[in-house]
Amino acid sequence: MNDKLSGVYDESQIQVLEGLEAVRKRPSMYIGSTGSRGLHHLVFEVVDNSIDEAMAGYCNLIKVIINKDNSVTVIDNGRGIPVKEHPQQKKSALEVVLTILHAGGKFGGEGYKVAGGLHGVGVSVVNALSEWLEVEIKREGEIYKQRYERGVPVTPLSVKGKTEKTGTTITFYPDPEIFEEINFDFQHLVQRLRELAFLNKGIKIIAEDHRDKEKKKEVFTFEGGIASFVSFLNKNKETFPKKPIYIERELDNCLVETALQYNTGFSETIYSYANNIRTQEGGTHEQAFKTAITRLVNDHARRLGVLKENQENLQGEDIREGITGIISVKILNPQFEGQTKTRLGNTEVRGIVENVLTDELGAFLEQNPSVARKICDKALQASRAREAARKARELTRRKNALEISNLPGKLADCASRDPHESELFIVEGDSAGGSAKQGRDRHFQAILPLRGKILNVEKARLDKILNNEEIRALITALGTGIGEDFDINKLRYHRVIIMTDADVDGSHIRTLLLTFFFRFMRPMIEEGNIYIAQPPLFKVSKSKKTYYLYRESELEELMMKIGRQGTTVQRYKGLGEMNPEQLWETTLDPQKRTILRVDMQDAILADNVFTLLMGDKVEPRRKFIEDHAREVRNLDI
Repeated sequence: MNDKLSGVYDESQIQVLEGLEAVRKRPSMYIGSTGSRGLHHLVFEVVDNSIDEAMAGYCNLIKVIINKDNSVTVIDNGRGIPVKEHPQQKKSALEVVLTILHAGGKFGGEGYKVAGGLHGVGVSVVNALSEWLEVEIKREGEIYKQRYERGVPVTPLSVKGKTEKTGTTITFYPDPEIFEEINFDFQHLVQRLRELAFLNKGIKIIAEDHRDKEKKKEVFTFEGGIASFVSFLNKNKETFPKKPIYIERELDNCLVETALQYNTGFSETIYSYANNIRTQEGGTHEQAFKTAITRLVNDHARRLGVLKENQENLQGEDIREGITGIISVKILNPQFEGQTKTRLGNTEVRGIVENVLTDELGAFLEQNPSVARKICDKALQASRAREAARKARELTRRKNALEISNLPGKLADCASRDPHESELFIVEGDSAGGSAKQGRDRHFQAILPLRGKILNVEKARLDKILNNEEIRALITALGTGIGEDFDINKLRYHRVIIMTDADVDGSHIRTLLLTFFFRFMRPMIEEGNIYIAQPPLFKVSKSKKTYYLYRESELEELMMKIGRQGTTVQRYKGLGEMNPEQLWETTLDPQKRTILRVDMQDAILADNVFTLLMGDKVEPRRKFIEDHAREVRNLDI
């Protein structure tokens, strides 16, 4: 799969499937949205072309630069897009690639054997949605240049010099008529570029941000590939074996690459990829990965005497407790399914992955009996905890959303039974809970007060979590169940709003709750059901007028406007200081309040942050605090 192809990549390989007409009229159909996600998708479409060159064996350097004017430049040292006349279109192959949707070397020609860019819509859409795009091609000893504006060529393709190098450079500026805001998030780009470097070992990817005086630069190259990826994910955890188990093998034109390592925690972390595309909904490769590991560990558990003859097999979830695993396949014709087209559907991949893992991982466990026993022992402990959790889970189950007899007593439920209009406020403390219960709109707003800080779920198994009274009340109120029982369709409130004090304790409670949702109810975050309330920090009164302010900067601006004389300023230390009317007016009323939706653009980054902040290792957390202490604002002491 890493060998260079014998097939040619020239003008005849560029095949045309369809035109560009609808792109500017309906951009969201092609890039998902015209907000931040769609904006960054443009960069990834261009980078995908460079990655395809790398997978074909012709490129080992990719550079992505955010320029001062917020345009983006993507440079690679691949073969360069073909520039001669296309045999059917009677225009340069470059212009065909840049102006016709789904025109490229990935649709049946010999230009590429494996391509990840097939999941997207290509550089032609980037061109159509850019105010301007400039391309420079180094190919066949010459440097070619051309400029486009909103998808239309405004200069002819011309030769600007000679060179011995090859490659493609594309610079584009997204169209302000299309996008809500042209502001690239460097860290968001860095996360994906790091991921691509892990998935394509040996490739060097450089990311630069030239917008500030101090230029930012990140360089990624990982000779260990996805084994390095697993080490990165586990960097703040106690792990075994010391080095990740790494397997790479090609079988029936499918390259299977997998790496796994266990940690002493309780969460399962598995990421699957097909042709560099993250398959968030899993698919045949991920299922095969899980099935093979389950079978192998059970076989070894019986062989080692960890499981006796009369004991049932360990379940998959027992064996995957504490696992960090990556499964990456590269195949000729990926078939993506699912609601978001991120589930691999190729049936032949299941057998290939199972065969590879059975042979290679089976051999590793045979040769490393101490590691095999440690994995089996951990799975057996997880099995016992699962049984205890099953009993505890019975206390949180509800037969249907209309039965309210076993809802927690502290919950002040709403009258509505329509989840679409219902919202649940998770409130810190009985005092604030009392004000919220009186100030709410009883028709659609429910209040669940929590006493003190909930359990840190990052350091506990499910059985202990389910025995925690506050967490049990929360699970029961939501109605979704947890773990294997979780069903987002049973969610009783489509807006779940965390409402805590604006102090250190409030921030800690909010983090504990977010850790719980991330580890055990992640689909609620992915579907946008979790929100954070924004209660005011200040109440300012002057001349019978009242102002509620949320930031110190707002207070300073108001003081300059109305003056300090005769002005009363109250700094709210907690929600309990507000009476029900004030709480409604500032924090509960949908017409006036501000709430923040919890988003998760990058699950890998989120996982690392929760491990860092809430995990067992103290030293990485201390370093994080030291590194970021000066950035803290509004810290109550």
